[in-house]
Amino acid sequence: ASNTQCCVTMSPMSLTATTSSDEEDDSDSSTKPIRSQKKKNPASLFQTGGDPPKEKKSKKKVPLRGADSEEETPETLQKNSNKKGKAKKSKKKEERPPSPVIEVDNLEDFVLQPAPQGVTIKCRVTRDKRGMDRGLYPTYYLHLDNDKKMFLLAGRKRKKSKTSNYLISIDPTDLSRGGENFIGKLRSNLMGTRFTVFDNGTNPDRANADWSNVRQELSAVVYETNVLGFKGPRKMTVIIPGMNADCERVPIRPRNDNDGLLMRWQNRNMDNVIELHNKAPVWNDETQSYVLNFHGRVTHASVKNFQIVHSSDPEYIVMQFGRVADDAFTMDYNYPLCAVQAFAIALSSFDGKLACE
Repeated sequence: ASNTQCCVTMSPMSLTATTSSDEEDDSDSSTKPIRSQKKKNPASLFQTGGDPPKEKKSKKKVPLRGADSEEETPETLQKNSNKKGKAKKSKKKEERPPSPVIEVDNLEDFVLQPAPQGVTIKCRVTRDKRGMDRGLYPTYYLHLDNDKKMFLLAGRKRKKSKTSNYLISIDPTDLSRGGENFIGKLRSNLMGTRFTVFDNGTNPDRANADWSNVRQELSAVVYETNVLGFKGPRKMTVIIPGMNADCERVPIRPRNDNDGLLMRWQNRNMDNVIELHNKAPVWNDETQSYVLNFHGRVTHASVKNFQIVHSSDPEYIVMQFGRVADDAFTMDYNYPLCAVQAFAIALSSFDGKLACE
């Protein structure tokens, strides 16, 4: 791969996707942030004209330094170091570009708030497999990828669940469904190919009279099954609620399973709904692999590496995720995603989808 690309999945000429070639690409040394070449404001891609939410909270918004700037991460920011706290020796700019300086007053507000326009929120996901059953039920932690390494979210697959069901918490030690730190969940279908992301609202069966406490669907993910044994790169569709004129997420509160994001997408009822896709990787004859430009944020080839884009502007990276070590990944997201949406989409990629691999 070139110095700005990384393999998505290594694949021999038989087109059988494997993850056995997860070797570090030392040439991936770019420190440029994710750039959008689009001149117009990308916010227009996600506006659906929905009404502002009636149950508007009076909480003040979380201040993010640099949120009003249209420029992405300035090069004057201090770079984050590697695991051992020492800069890599081989090249001048080996470190991954860090996240902008971000101040979080209220963690619950921040993880549900869309990323500010013009700012890429750069994060790191670590997978903890230690313990008796962590191999089957590892815990995933999300931190800001900057000097402070601030904790944002934790996620873990629930036991004794018929389908894959991940709980997401704002406390790294409390991942209980009934805990006050429960912030959302990711639920799959029986096949493990379709996922829905919920916030911490109430099940519709226990709704109050005005429906204001019912859980919102924050996003859905569909993995395309490979047909007739053809095993190329993963293909995924991400469905999210649209944004209103105030750049706030339009609440999607289904009264039943037939009114959720997945059914709306399947029935092509796209009012207040946005469809995104993973960016198609390009086959590289020289490396015999599929490659994507991750701008130095991904260093290991993996079938899990992906970028999410809008079909109207493939250069605007809504989210990207990729491996940097055996149990470490970078996860970067832009407007209109929030941390819970991006983290849940990343968690879905860890699930064992036999039909997709």
